[in-house]
Amino acid sequence: QVQLVESGGGLVQPGGSLRLSCTASGSILSINAMGWYRQARGKQRELVATIIRAGSTKYADSVKGRFTISRDNAKNTVYLQMNSLKPEDTAVYYCNDVGLAPNPDAYWGQGTQVTVSS
Repeated sequence: QVQLVESGGGLVQPGGSLRLSCTASGSILSINAMGWYRQARGKQRELVATIIRAGSTKYADSVKGRFTISRDNAKNTVYLQMNSLKPEDTAVYYCNDVGLAPNPDAYWGQGTQVTVSS
């Protein structure tokens, strides 16, 4: 399994924007569906955005219309553009292969912290 490195998080005010990046150590061409997940303190990790190899996307209701997922297979990178951020978006954000993520032994990167606060 490829190693994943998330970056781009930080502290932002409500209504602000951030762009997260997830860079893989190898090719992501063979991965059908990549997803961005988040885990807020004291809560379970949740899938917020998915992009399949053909390019179609799917979003959790809580981020629909505000977040946009994209992938650049040539750069082995998946992005998450986050606009109109809310305090409830505060979490550690991770990316992963959607097909492998449910496995209890699945590999996870270190994630990137997003904090939305005034």
